[in-house]
Amino acid sequence: MITGLLLAAGAGRRFGRPKALVEFEGERLVDRGVRLLEQGGCHPVVVVLGAAPTPVRGAVTVLNPEWETGMGSSLRVGLEAVPPESLAVVIALVDQPFIRPGAVERLIAAFQAGAELAVATYSGEQRNPVLIGRGHIEDVAASLGGDVGARPYLRKNADLVTEVPCDDAGDPADIDEPGDLAAG
Repeated sequence: MITGLLLAAGAGRRFGRPKALVEFEGERLVDRGVRLLEQGGCHPVVVVLGAAPTPVRGAVTVLNPEWETGMGSSLRVGLEAVPPESLAVVIALVDQPFIRPGAVERLIAAFQAGAELAVATYSGEQRNPVLIGRGHIEDVAASLGGDVGARPYLRKNADLVTEVPCDDAGDPADIDEPGDLAAG
């Protein structure tokens, strides 16, 4: 069992509204992120909400009451919601709608081949999604703070990180402004 974790708590200040609720190609970004994780092989999918609590079909939702403090608190809330029987968690961001399920599938395949920590790469650069094996979930959660995610933990444990090339599995570009959706 591999859990999918979608971080979707932010207010989307630069975008002008919470990105989780933004529609792209007839689908809310939060629903698109859930579909990415499900189709990539994750079950269950946990969605961390904050600025825009909303029902999300096909996912377990958890609310981050401290969402305004940044990504670190949302990731911690999400990791705490990962079921104990999950062998790993794949973390994706709601504002990266151009990533395809193949990236998630490759991370899971790397885990099944022995990776403890796996990171999707695009043009050799580490981006999202990221897979964290069960043995690291508590340590990652304990390391989080502010608007920083798992990146410092991954750097500290670089010898355990498996880079997974995903150049042909989508584009990791963030959407920060409405015009960014048109670029995809």
